Amino acid sequence: MSTFLNILLVILVILAIAFVILYFVGRKLEKQQYESQQAMEMAKQTISMLVIDKKRMKIRDAVAAGLPEAVYQQTPWYLKWAKLPVVKAKVGPKVLAMVADEGVFAVLPVKKECKVVVSGIYICEIKSVRGGTIPQAPKKKGFFANIASRFRKEKDEKHK
Repeated sequence: MSTFLNILLVILVILAIAFVILYFVGRKLEKQQYESQQAMEMAKQTISMLVIDKKRMKIRDAVAAGLPEAVYQQTPWYLKWAKLPVVKAKVGPKVLAMVADEGVFAVLPVKKECKVVVSGIYICEIKSVRGGTIPQAPKKKGFFANIASRFRKEKDEKHK
């Protein structure tokens, strides 16, 4: 019985050390995020642009499509396979590839001129759309609602 208690004690000590390390790493990352958020707030500006195309791309493909090489170089190794919401837009006479916020990417209309708030190459928010209102983001259904709608479709197809 004492070996079981010794093993349990060692596991608890390892877990306690892991939680302490995660706490301090989390605080450090939180501080970095706050500082980068402040820098983005300082660099925000409103521009008018014509959205040509938008799609989700891996960072390597986005660099090939026009994002600066520094974006790929500064990306941590564990995020290099993640997909970014990339928007190709005409800003003045130039065609640029920009990265959009997830909420903005969902409502940004293609082939329309928009006024957006950008910070560097990052699209933070959409202000207005020429010739209409800002479209609402499509509402995502929950997991169980998706399953229920699939069953309804299958049931309807069987009855036809």
